[in-house]
Amino acid sequence: MKTTGSRSLILYILGMAFLFGLGVFLYGIVTEGGNWAMQPFNKHLTTGGQLANSGKILDRNNVVLAKSENGKRVYNNDETVRRAMLHTVGDSNGYISTGIQYNYRSELSGYNLITGLATPTGKSGGSDIRLTLDSTLCKLALQKLGSSSGAVAIYNYKTGEMLCSVSTPNFDPSNPPKDLDTDKTGKYDGVYLDRVLSSSYTPGSIFKLVTSAAAIENIADLDSRSWECNGSVTINGNKITDVASYGKLNFKNALAKSSNVAFAQIAIELGADKMTAMANSMGFNRSFDLDGISTSKSIYKVDGAQPNELGWSGVGQYTDLTNPFHMMVMMGAIANDGVPVRPYMIGSITAPFGLTVRSGHTQTDSRLLKAETAEKLKAYMRYNVTSYYGDGLFPGLAVCAKTGTAEVGGGKKPNGWMVGFSSNEKTPLAFAVVVENSKSGMSSAGQVASALMTAAAKTIK
Repeated sequence: MKTTGSRSLILYILGMAFLFGLGVFLYGIVTEGGNWAMQPFNKHLTTGGQLANSGKILDRNNVVLAKSENGKRVYNNDETVRRAMLHTVGDSNGYISTGIQYNYRSELSGYNLITGLATPTGKSGGSDIRLTLDSTLCKLALQKLGSSSGAVAIYNYKTGEMLCSVSTPNFDPSNPPKDLDTDKTGKYDGVYLDRVLSSSYTPGSIFKLVTSAAAIENIADLDSRSWECNGSVTINGNKITDVASYGKLNFKNALAKSSNVAFAQIAIELGADKMTAMANSMGFNRSFDLDGISTSKSIYKVDGAQPNELGWSGVGQYTDLTNPFHMMVMMGAIANDGVPVRPYMIGSITAPFGLTVRSGHTQTDSRLLKAETAEKLKAYMRYNVTSYYGDGLFPGLAVCAKTGTAEVGGGKKPNGWMVGFSSNEKTPLAFAVVVENSKSGMSSAGQVASALMTAAAKTIK
């Protein structure tokens, strides 16, 4: 009897293990079936790693960005467009892990859970994906960045539609350089990285917007306070410097002139806990999402920081890091009374037989800051433009903005930033621009932002 019981137990365990394994397998088919089908060993679907028979990728104006012809993936006939859209569309071999061709390869191949890769006609064929991005706008962004590395992101903060997303350096996906993976000079360093989604930069003075938000909520007499700037302040035996001696500054002028002396003292007065709470509230230390693609985190960590280090963190230095996509979302939140609209870039996915199986739509995301805090920040940022940067940069757009010049060390030139949004109801656009190894935020990122926002406003219908 004991032997029979033991055998029954073994059979029961084996049966349960089989059912468990079957469940795991079926779950895998449902969640990963498309990815399994698109493995390189399926030669009828992929040729040399390329999508051999797949749907088109189009921009918002139905400009074809990528399609399959004669078993090969081909791209737009304009090289600048190809380069500008590279990190969004992706390369033929799937090395750009944030690209459409990598993340939506099952949709492009036509895979579905019921018929697999077969259509009702028995032939394989992929869905077309129409993006919300404007390839002409992206082309302009690439031209304005020139030979500089950096990132440009613009979206409609009312609808959530991404209009521009460009990362440099890049390459022509139709004619990849032969030394792309072997070059020793560094000219292709990070070329597969989408800097909009997957990079983290020292923010410099654009982080003063976070410090400003914390000050608005925690310093009751903020607008009646003043700070004396003599070009530097010594804290804990260490100097925090400014580019000039600004004299006596009220808060809005401290932000507009971007005084490190004033903002370091403000950060120290607020303390690490309040600074960290505000940074976390505004989206630091967590990832964001663009149509299922996760972004790099913006980082604010001041645990154990000395007073001078906390001061530097408040002006966007120390160990602070920011992601361009997050900065764009944060600008949209300030414009929207503290609540961001979630960005999206997939406008629609249309099956081979003409049925739209997915459409992008507007969704609000979780609140990043209080409505009254956002309103005050908006006023300060508008003052930056009207009193210092000049409205001529953004004619008719009533832009609210902040520049930043982030020191990166290592003998390199600083990174230039400009982030902001149009407060004109007819042009609800938020943007983030970073230009690596530049002179200043205003002279580099500011000029890129000016051209792109002016052009983007014309696309709003």
